[in-house]
Amino acid sequence: MNATDTIYINGYKHVSYHSDIFSEEELTIKSKSFYEWLDKRRSVRDFSDKNVPKEVIENLIKSASTAPSGAHKQPWTFCAISNPALKKQIRNEAEIEEKESYENRMSERWKKDLEPLNTDMHKPFLEIAPWLIIAFKKVYELESGGHKHNNYYVNESIGIACGMLISAIHNAGLVTLIHTPSPMNFLTNILKRPSNERAFLLLPVGYPKLPTYVPDLKRKGLDEMTVFYE
Repeated sequence: MNATDTIYINGYKHVSYHSDIFSEEELTIKSKSFYEWLDKRRSVRDFSDKNVPKEVIENLIKSASTAPSGAHKQPWTFCAISNPALKKQIRNEAEIEEKESYENRMSERWKKDLEPLNTDMHKPFLEIAPWLIIAFKKVYELESGGHKHNNYYVNESIGIACGMLISAIHNAGLVTLIHTPSPMNFLTNILKRPSNERAFLLLPVGYPKLPTYVPDLKRKGLDEMTVFYE
């Protein structure tokens, strides 16, 4: 980096930002290609137990960490689990919560809406998938002496990071599924996370079992979800 690539604003170092510039035709091609690739992503519930190298998981998490966050506080911790005993414990606890949800917490309308997804209270993928990544949001930072320091836009920040994580998983040729057993306090206890962290969502990560079938769902069209003001 040349000296001219660095300046100081209000006493803080800033570096020159460089980006690729494309023609309008290239922009259209690239944006369409990315959409078509991303549109192939599906939530998968049937996993293979085929190994995924730890380095791959590390790269996926590093990709998620590039997400923007409120005041650049990066209010997240990603716990990556391959230990079979821990995965079994997580499945057992998750299924207790799922059973309670299906039998007592969820409305009949909710369960009816879930029917096309072919999902129920049983979550074998929590043991079969080679990795579980659990995203924890840091509601605040714990400083020395027990002092608390607020983070900002925590839900928005970790939500963006998890979206980028899901895209990175798809890019690697792997599959995942958003799993949010509610409540998720048991994850904090099992993994012995500190008091400032809350489980946000759980992602099993691996290869799909072959053959694998997914619901033939249709996504909303552009005109159903977009309003242009020109």
